[in-house]
Amino acid sequence: MHQFSLNGFYTFRRGLGLSQDDPSQKKSLKLLASSGLVSFWTFVSRILGLIRDIVITGLLGAGVALDTFVVIMKIPSVFRRLFAEGAFNQAFVPVLSEYKEDNPNQIKNLINNTFGALSAILLLVTTLALLFTPIFVMIFAPGFYVEPLKKDLAIDILQITFPYLFLVSLVAFSGSILNSYQKFSLPALTPLFYNLSLIAAAVWFAPKFELPIYAIAWGVFAAGIIQVLIQIPTLVSMGLLPKFKLNMSHPGVKKVMYLMIPGIIAGGVSQINMLVDTILASLLPTGSPSWLYVSDRLMQLPLGIFAIAIGTVILPRLSSLFVIEDKTSFSNTLDWSIRLILLIGIPAVVGLIMLAEPIILILFERGAFNSQDSLQASYSLIALAFGLVAFMLIKILTPSFFARQEPKKPMYVALASMILNAFLAWFLGFNLSYGHVGLALASSISAFFTVLTLLILLKRDDVYRPSEGWLIFWLRLVFASLLLVLFLSFFGQEAAYLRNYSDFEQIFFLLKMIIIGIGLYLIALRLTGLKIKSFVN
Repeated sequence: MHQFSLNGFYTFRRGLGLSQDDPSQKKSLKLLASSGLVSFWTFVSRILGLIRDIVITGLLGAGVALDTFVVIMKIPSVFRRLFAEGAFNQAFVPVLSEYKEDNPNQIKNLINNTFGALSAILLLVTTLALLFTPIFVMIFAPGFYVEPLKKDLAIDILQITFPYLFLVSLVAFSGSILNSYQKFSLPALTPLFYNLSLIAAAVWFAPKFELPIYAIAWGVFAAGIIQVLIQIPTLVSMGLLPKFKLNMSHPGVKKVMYLMIPGIIAGGVSQINMLVDTILASLLPTGSPSWLYVSDRLMQLPLGIFAIAIGTVILPRLSSLFVIEDKTSFSNTLDWSIRLILLIGIPAVVGLIMLAEPIILILFERGAFNSQDSLQASYSLIALAFGLVAFMLIKILTPSFFARQEPKKPMYVALASMILNAFLAWFLGFNLSYGHVGLALASSISAFFTVLTLLILLKRDDVYRPSEGWLIFWLRLVFASLLLVLFLSFFGQEAAYLRNYSDFEQIFFLLKMIIIGIGLYLIALRLTGLKIKSFVN
């Protein structure tokens, strides 16, 4: 890891238009270092996830098996982000931070009782899913019910993979504890084992199955067990390994549940929208869910590496600032995070839009995944990329409400966004016949609606007060982004001949465009006075 210098960070903040006498600067520097650590492990995990997707799409192609797998896996995945990584994390961390400040002797009791309540709820949900799997499939993938092969395959895959919800939610519970104690590495690197498990299943075990998709499903189940086991030593060393206690009247548990219930909607808005897209995608022609899946996986690279990492780090910080009633530092931390997201997200949007088909061609077009699949997936990638900055900002803005233990406002925003997304998905995808591209575009539009509404609420409540220098900051970003567009437009024409290149030449072309593009973007920012090198020293 690089060491971050305080003087360099002050210079960076001045380049952003922030004042040097901001009392939150030292804390922001620590947030930057922590975000970098989480980003590193998330980057490694996303690269492994990309390799996993390349292996699986090459093995299965955009056909019945992959369609069924990606749709059905969304069911436990959405429940996981609602019960664990999303709503639960954003509800539990502020309460745990409050106990650390006001009642440290009761932390272990809070952890034990929260663990008991979460485990009981998850066990109930998992049992219901296993007992009534056909009903779950009918609700979440109604299009599969008209095709017997997809229906039977979906039921089998869901029964194998749904217990992963229980296991990975315990992993997320562990991650919430560790993040609250500024131990970010283990939670960030844990997803590596999920990707490694599925890669191993696809490469070594799938050939032994008559239907290779079953090997992938069992790989998911095995990944959950592995991820739980690696949490135990660290929790034991901290003396915080949870014990099962079930007391739903415990004041801390009641507060977590109070925050969590609206948070299931507010914190999981993007997941709920994704679930709506999944339901509608099951009604589209074969291949549509797979094209959306490939597009979404590429979106997860910048989203996970940067936005989720920053959101993970600032939630404990914002929660602590709320407890000590430091409103100025709360606003400055939020402002710093928003600028950082825009600084990173805008060039990512440009790159994904202008290099959509070449990226998918180079990474996925092999085996059963053909040129038509690349073209269709690139269309939905462009539609999703338009909303990338909004998706990233949601990961920053939503925690600011939960840190203040105020979940109802984002809940109402999420409900409105969910309704808007469902309407736009139907209108664009089916009424205007844009298919899977319409579903992706609907997600992007609803994400912008969510971000704008959350910002208005934060500004109205005087929680967020934008710092000085936003106009010059925007002008710098626009100038650098236009230069990036010109570069990709001129030199990206070579992409039309990529299918005539060898695999090495294709990869070299993509790396060349990325590296030179990033370099030009940074140089353009430097020329306007924003010193990116002062980020680290």
